[in-house]
Amino acid sequence: MIKQLPLSLAGAHKRDVRTQFAALCYRIKKKKLQVLLITSRGTRRWIMPKGWPMDGQTPAGSAMQEAWEEAGVRGRSDGRCLGIYSYSKDADDLGALPCLAMVYAVEVTDLAEDYPEVGQRKRAWMSRKKAAQVVDEPELARILRDFDPREDAASA
Repeated sequence: MIKQLPLSLAGAHKRDVRTQFAALCYRIKKKKLQVLLITSRGTRRWIMPKGWPMDGQTPAGSAMQEAWEEAGVRGRSDGRCLGIYSYSKDADDLGALPCLAMVYAVEVTDLAEDYPEVGQRKRAWMSRKKAAQVVDEPELARILRDFDPREDAASA
């Protein structure tokens, strides 16, 4: 496991920090790899749980917290960044913000029925191929297509 230090956001404002941390939530069911996507609250498009850095959290810890709040996911991450994708975030008060999302794998150990944003989003398990087809961001689609924790385990 990679040791990450918690972030310190002293003096930072959301408008200054344009990096988000995303959780690529996955499970292996009947030897098939599945990923969990959720809908965004505004446009209802398919996305991964993601959010702003959190003071005192590691990047992977922030991604896991977002996975809980937005999708009801409990799980574990090894803390390695799988990749980065870019997108434009519509921030009501600031307009469109160019953002980079750092992606962290989260192996799902439990999926709660009651969580902070239940009722605000849909969630769905799908294959990597299907997930890559339904997301809007080409870089995210590539990360989803290429992701396979079973290969990482075999090469370790």
